[in-house]
Amino acid sequence: MLKLTTWNVNGVRARQADVLTWLSSEQPDIVCLQELKAAPEQLPPVLSALGDYWCYWHGHKGYSGVALLLSHRSFPTQPSFEHPAFDHETRIVTARVPVAGRELELASIYVPNGGKDLAAKVRFLDALDEHALLAYEQGRELILCGDLNVAREARDVHPSLRRENQIGQTPEERAQLERIISRGLVDLSRQFEPDNDRLFSWWAPWRNMREKNVGWRLDYVLPSRALAERAQSCVVGREFGSSDHAPVTALFDVG
Repeated sequence: MLKLTTWNVNGVRARQADVLTWLSSEQPDIVCLQELKAAPEQLPPVLSALGDYWCYWHGHKGYSGVALLLSHRSFPTQPSFEHPAFDHETRIVTARVPVAGRELELASIYVPNGGKDLAAKVRFLDALDEHALLAYEQGRELILCGDLNVAREARDVHPSLRRENQIGQTPEERAQLERIISRGLVDLSRQFEPDNDRLFSWWAPWRNMREKNVGWRLDYVLPSRALAERAQSCVVGREFGSSDHAPVTALFDVG
């Protein structure tokens, strides 16, 4: 089995105890983190020196940032981490790793919110689409993970929060996300919970929105179809942690 978690921690220094607890209790093989809000040199020593993981921390002080952590147990050889040329900031890190005799590309992604610069968000989504399309055309297997900052459908936003002209819900952004998924990928949360209209992963941090489950679905695990067929589960951990996002964890049978 291969266990993968993607999680927008909304500040890794503030959430270091949560991250360490999750690694200890869940022991995921792959961890994709977003919104680090810290440069590598600002990481707490306990995170920068994780003994059981190959780690790539890709961030700037106070803004954005992504990380990819791969367990030594599942990946005994140190992988090569990269961030694609279209990543002009700290929004994506990738690694190609061997899984069950074939190469798999992993990506931890933070799509910018777009509230301050929608054009930059559109450009990033277009570039991500081109990246996914090239992999599809070349027959490469992918898992794109992260906070994509787009609610795929109207039902991915609580009825009380639905606004078609609000960034993250606009038809244009949803069309971009659909194009990315159409490149041979599968929305794994929907594969396992096709009828759940309260499947959210982000909640505004006020008025007990999380406790009442009044939120948005912004965090995705998008594997290639062949890998999606091997998936055993994909679960949102709404009860865990102090971030405004929940970890999303998928389990794959790659034997």
